[in-house]
Amino acid sequence: MPETFLHTGLEIFSGMLVGFTLGLIGGGGSILAVPLMVYLVGVSNPHVAIGTSALAVAINALVGLAQHARAHTVKWRCAAIFASCGVVGAFVGAAAGKAVDGKRLLLCFAILMIGVGILMLRGRRNQGCPGASCNRDNATKVAGYGLGTGVLSGFFGIGGGFLIVPGLIASTGMPILNAVGTSLVAVAAFGLSTTVSYMMSGYIDWQLAALFIVGGAVGSIAGTRTARSMAKSTGSLTTFFAGVIFCVAIYMIWQSLRGH
Repeated sequence: MPETFLHTGLEIFSGMLVGFTLGLIGGGGSILAVPLMVYLVGVSNPHVAIGTSALAVAINALVGLAQHARAHTVKWRCAAIFASCGVVGAFVGAAAGKAVDGKRLLLCFAILMIGVGILMLRGRRNQGCPGASCNRDNATKVAGYGLGTGVLSGFFGIGGGFLIVPGLIASTGMPILNAVGTSLVAVAAFGLSTTVSYMMSGYIDWQLAALFIVGGAVGSIAGTRTARSMAKSTGSLTTFFAGVIFCVAIYMIWQSLRGH
């Protein structure tokens, strides 16, 4: 019995970490959710971890989105274009990802994360333009980034936030706090698209997903408040974003090389 309580506690705590990260940096939900499910909770099948995390992250993203919407940090037009194009890509990516060995998928995921982290650090001093929006001039660019991010999101079984945030910044020039809030629309959309695909293949642990969602709801509220505070300091939110990516990527590569 104590062992069961401990395991349940670990699942809820893991969900809180995922939710906090989602609220704080818009991305990172699945960056944390997949390795936490595999290495801490003990989910043996990486595909089940990917499918379950996609569902939990999507729901937690909606909780975080509500917080950002109240703070008026969401650019809805950009979110609609990015998310709608991304959903198409996510279905294509998910179909391809299930055909690849799960452990190899996690290693490729980690390598991609390092590349994105480096790009984020290089642009950490760029504060962005608060009035940035989606218009005729950049709509095609935003749609292109959305489609590409969706493919990668579905392929790696991730909410895609850690790709969406830099994608929104690159295509519109918006500040990172706006990109974080706006990204949650696409994170939820991508996550639900991936969930449907994995659910049809029987790769969802519903009990685990429920516990992650409960913990994540609490974590996302705290994360959103922290994001607003950190955004006042130039580059600190971006640096933290990159730091999370590097730490988890290194750990995943280490685990893959050990053969686990």
